[in-house]
Amino acid sequence: MADQIQPAMKRLAYIDWMRGLACVLMFQTHAYDSWMSPEAKKSSSLIAWSRLGGTLPAPLFIFLAGVSFALMTERLREKGIERGAIARQTIRRGAEIFGMGLLFRVQEFALGYPWSPWTDLLRVDVLNILGLSMMLMGVLCWATGDGAVAVARARTLVTGLFAAATVAMITPPLWTTHRPTFLPWPLESYINGVHIFNQPQPWLFPLFPWSAFAFAGLAVGFFLFTDVTKRREGLMFAALGGTGILAGILSVLFDSSPIRLYAVYDYWHTGPNFFLMRCGILLVILFLVYAWCRWGFAQKGFSPIIQLGKTSLLVYWVHIEFVYGRFSILPKGRCSGLKATGGLLTIFVAMVLLSLLRTSWKKRTAKAS
Repeated sequence: MADQIQPAMKRLAYIDWMRGLACVLMFQTHAYDSWMSPEAKKSSSLIAWSRLGGTLPAPLFIFLAGVSFALMTERLREKGIERGAIARQTIRRGAEIFGMGLLFRVQEFALGYPWSPWTDLLRVDVLNILGLSMMLMGVLCWATGDGAVAVARARTLVTGLFAAATVAMITPPLWTTHRPTFLPWPLESYINGVHIFNQPQPWLFPLFPWSAFAFAGLAVGFFLFTDVTKRREGLMFAALGGTGILAGILSVLFDSSPIRLYAVYDYWHTGPNFFLMRCGILLVILFLVYAWCRWGFAQKGFSPIIQLGKTSLLVYWVHIEFVYGRFSILPKGRCSGLKATGGLLTIFVAMVLLSLLRTSWKKRTAKAS
């Protein structure tokens, strides 16, 4: 959703396609969850597949924010811009995204009033963590950005991988045995997503483990700028896909090992092995989307998926109200699978049209200036 990190930056089709894919998966997850009746959810396997697809949008968005962050930082470094100036620009953009996350919560509270509890204003959502992750990446790039561009690139790549691994490894105790309970719950929520409950909630988006996806994306983004990738781009993307498969295999092997590092181990929510599996899936998707955009039909004519990816923040913001909000286009919790699918198609078309209006308006204002 960080599609406005650098408006002047040359767009890469595969990044936009991946963002668009995340948008579509997000639409279907929200639509079926909001509109299908309890009876329809019980009698149809559709909701199970929908929820499986719904595990991908948040990692995709945050991972791609890291990739885009690296591409922007690398281009600014190549222009000879001083690392302090780069840090100010990137951290400021992260603060803007974080502010948008807070504003989004205010909007949701206002539109849901008087039914929305005031505590929803302080709920940790994906935009909040996306903004904070960008600010942390700005600090990391500043710390590793001294010296020649190639040296800084390698240093940042390695540090990004280390940061991702560190976040993943310390997530389990922060959710269980070493929770920062001394913090007020609004602050602890940013660590483990506890919100107003006694235990961390897996449906929220705390820094641990979600920021790890941003650091992993940052490392991948800098890898895409290495000399070997520039020379043999297709082969290196295939290598990333192979690395993703290897990561998935290692995740399964580590999970089946009798060695346990944590007093409380939860593979599906906090386990580093699950993070490794999801990173592997992201890398495989990255390769497949790259191949589709380079050798397939992704760029033959108009691509609604790429179009959505160009304005992912906007369509994320707007579609929520027409699915979960006061202006839901279908009655919530009372629809069959077929009716909910019709609503999903309506949302998809409406968001593509909104995206087209947005890009058309941006082009007109750019010409006017």
